Amino acid sequence: MLKKTLTLAVAATTLTIAAPALAQDSGATIGFIGGFTGPIESLTPPIFAGAQLVVNQINEQGGILGGELTILSADGACDATAAAGAADRLINTDNVTGIVGALCTGETIGAFNGSGLSGNVVFISPASSAPALTTLEDNDLVYRTTPSDALQGVKLANLLLAKGINDIAITYVNNDYGKGFADALAAAYEAGGGTVAANLAHEEGKADYRAELGNLVASQNLVVLAYANASGNTILRQAVESGNFTTYVGGDGMVGDDLLNGIDASAVEGMIATRAGAPSGESVDIYNGFASDSFQANATYAPQAYDAAFLMALAIEKNGSASRDGLAAALRDVASAPGEIIRPGEWAKAKELIAAGTDINYEGAGGALDFDEVGDVDGIIVELAVEGGSFVEKGLID
Repeated sequence: MLKKTLTLAVAATTLTIAAPALAQDSGATIGFIGGFTGPIESLTPPIFAGAQLVVNQINEQGGILGGELTILSADGACDATAAAGAADRLINTDNVTGIVGALCTGETIGAFNGSGLSGNVVFISPASSAPALTTLEDNDLVYRTTPSDALQGVKLANLLLAKGINDIAITYVNNDYGKGFADALAAAYEAGGGTVAANLAHEEGKADYRAELGNLVASQNLVVLAYANASGNTILRQAVESGNFTTYVGGDGMVGDDLLNGIDASAVEGMIATRAGAPSGESVDIYNGFASDSFQANATYAPQAYDAAFLMALAIEKNGSASRDGLAAALRDVASAPGEIIRPGEWAKAKELIAAGTDINYEGAGGALDFDEVGDVDGIIVELAVEGGSFVEKGLID
């Protein structure tokens, strides 16, 4: 199902209330919305660092539109209401040209519906993976640089079955991310011959999930689709304390150091997890070379944030102004073949080619990023495991 465009009548109403971006004489300003507080607060700073690195590199290589690129961040708290407020400030007060973000899917939808649609603002999310984003009515303004959980669910199902895990119990956080991921996983797992012994939602923010865990004991293989800083940690800790489970599995939202706070690491040694990854190749090698003591290049969704910010900047330069008008079309131009390949860090080269009227095609930290008709990308999913108290990447999942 494709994202739906608004009817002409609704579009006309939108135009009457839209506040156009104020054009800058030189340079450009973009926004970043992410959960600096809330259930993914430990994941967000390294993601933002990926976007900030792009800004630093661009300004070191001559800037954008004859001036500097600026990025302003706002806390969406992984919450639709908070994100709507954050978007309102960035879009209607700070007059950003585009938004990198948000991160949680509900956060992105709340931010976009709150001010993005009426403001004609392009959003590029590096982490909103729920299938719900695919069908968002967005007038071709919302994109993502991470694959949908429709893919991650299938890959996780295939991985578990390949490991001989033939029955699972699933608990998922009751939001777009959790439900979409759980639905995709359950469908693919059962289609492959596995048994889903339980598939239950849980509410975020509780101190005690023992009752929910009691309804999941039909399998000793527990899949938790939640967030490391919130219910994911609490459920995993209480599951370990119960002694009712032997195998633990998580999705991308669980891949954070805070997940294991208060948990005996030896009890979850070998825990299985998945997240978006990147194929081997020159672009990925270049990006990984940016790693330093102050930048975790391989942090969850940091590569996708780098790509989102770089693509946003390329689109602004291609568009020729800090105006929001025409930015979506420019984004599609710089992200897709044909064109000369631009790799991470190659801003000066890209500027020169754009100025000469030469088509470019960005291949980034997450690989090729050809947006389909609804703003989604293909991608790959990687396996991780807890080893010695931290997550270690094990390789691509077939």
